[in-house]
Amino acid sequence: MIQPAWNFEEEPYEESPDETAINLRAYFDRMPDEKMRQYAPGWNDEHVVEWDGNFRDDGNLMIACCERDVDVAEYRRVLAECIRYRERVRGTVAG
Repeated sequence: MIQPAWNFEEEPYEESPDETAINLRAYFDRMPDEKMRQYAPGWNDEHVVEWDGNFRDDGNLMIACCERDVDVAEYRRVLAECIRYRERVRGTVAG
């Protein structure tokens, strides 16, 4: 497996890290920068779910090896953190 150039997974964050939080950050590390740059915070939840394409019918993200579900609100919050991370390091990382 080719490792992503990004390393958001290991960025410090305030919540207590659990397997789900770590895997969600790794999920975003593997999202292409071109796709992430398409995201608009003003989208409604349905648009976010459609844009990502990996949400289950129950409204939670389909992500492997998780202890708990990731809903759209958590997804958006962590995605916003990841976007800020990428904006900060983009010039030093080939994503």
